[in-house]
Amino acid sequence: MTVAVLLVLGLVAAWSVLIPGVDAWENIMVAVIGSLRLTGPVAAAFACWVALRKRRASAGRAFTTWQAMKVPLAIMVVTVAAFAATALLLAANSMLNEQAGRLAPSGLAMGMAGLALYVAIGWVAGWLLPWIGTPVLAGLGCYALFSRLADGGAWADRLAPATREPYDVFQGLSASAFTDQTLWLVGVSGALLLGWAALVTRQALVLAAAMLAVLAAATGLARLVSEPQTVSAQPVVYSCQEWPITICVHPGMRSGLTDLGAAFTKIASRLSGTPAEFTRVEQHPRRTGSGQGPGVATVHVDDLAAGFADEAAAEFLDGLAAKCRGARGSGYRGIVMAWLRGESLPVGPLPEHQFAAAWFSSLTEAQRRDWLRLFYSDFARCALRAEHFGGGPQVHADSPHGGPAPEQSAPSVPVVPQPIPPTAPAEPSPAPEPEPVEPTPLPEEPAPKPAEPTAEPQAPPEEPPQRAGEPQHPRDYRHSSPSRQDRHDDGGTPENR
Repeated sequence: MTVAVLLVLGLVAAWSVLIPGVDAWENIMVAVIGSLRLTGPVAAAFACWVALRKRRASAGRAFTTWQAMKVPLAIMVVTVAAFAATALLLAANSMLNEQAGRLAPSGLAMGMAGLALYVAIGWVAGWLLPWIGTPVLAGLGCYALFSRLADGGAWADRLAPATREPYDVFQGLSASAFTDQTLWLVGVSGALLLGWAALVTRQALVLAAAMLAVLAAATGLARLVSEPQTVSAQPVVYSCQEWPITICVHPGMRSGLTDLGAAFTKIASRLSGTPAEFTRVEQHPRRTGSGQGPGVATVHVDDLAAGFADEAAAEFLDGLAAKCRGARGSGYRGIVMAWLRGESLPVGPLPEHQFAAAWFSSLTEAQRRDWLRLFYSDFARCALRAEHFGGGPQVHADSPHGGPAPEQSAPSVPVVPQPIPPTAPAEPSPAPEPEPVEPTPLPEEPAPKPAEPTAEPQAPPEEPPQRAGEPQHPRDYRHSSPSRQDRHDDGGTPENR
């Protein structure tokens, strides 16, 4: 019955510690060890309850060393068997899928030594304090003590039978640290039980064994303190998806490649041509930062729970542009961020934000990408203004018929900016020949009536005979000489001179 209860509790606790979607042996190990936070206090309470009953049943009896140690050792075997069954069930479930990393036997040994310490504490407490409420106090006390140690800083967390959380898939687990923890936990457990046995049996040999256990615990503690606090990252061979863009993640998270590819492909296309463009996405631990060179986008994925790809994309996009301090700049930044994330454009409380969202939504996808290429530096510096979104509502309100204003204080932003390629100076070309223009037909006029016959023209009068001494004039004088008015102006005709 005890094994069944511990097994169920161990599975429930381990399942809550498992990182969703991570197929790695280190994940299984961390989950099994993490189950001790729940199964350990239960084992301590159970051992305390058995010790209390044993104390009452054997009042005044003398014990040999084996008789004194037999029952607590049996409880340790039962709890360790439940722990091994929990690890076996989780490992069997993981064997159905390909797992990354390796299973560390020293981690299993550390977990078993931790359960032995819980049992030893519970047994000694129940024997020394034979009260009804002692088992409950023992369980709660163990939970509080080891939880505080596990969450403590510096080297205190290494004294508890637990692993440091949160677990980092890139950091891995240290086998030497597990060995030192095992030595420490076994030494403390042995010192407690052997010290209790020496008190009960009053044998010097048992007391000497207890002193050896204390020496082992001290050795393990010294090794734990001397080890570095941080574990160096383990070399990782990425699992990659090469199309349409390259996505590389930890091999234990390869099942998330499809979702990450779908989330980052659209972002990569919209950032093309900007300083933030990329063709490769790599998963890295958070402690390494985000600078991995041009063309590479760094993402941080802690698990593969529902919505992990959207969270990774949102975290990446938030790092592109600085946070805006004022509400005005934050509104413009939110419009561009919503488009990059594939969300509906937000309508802010300010009229200029509402106009900017409407203006930006009226652009086509190609126009929006050209706009971002042109104004990416302003977007990254949180320097977007109304002029970047068509000039703002005031400019359009001042113009006739809602069109652009004839004169603006700031230059308007082109909708589709296209760079002008440099060209060589063109040679002068001949002027084009004028095209023949067809005459426009005039409206037809009515035919004139036939003229009535007139009298024959009379012959011009003969000129008077020329006097002697007068100059000869040509016959056509009248045609070549000035007009009559001109002759009067010059003093009259020769006859009147």
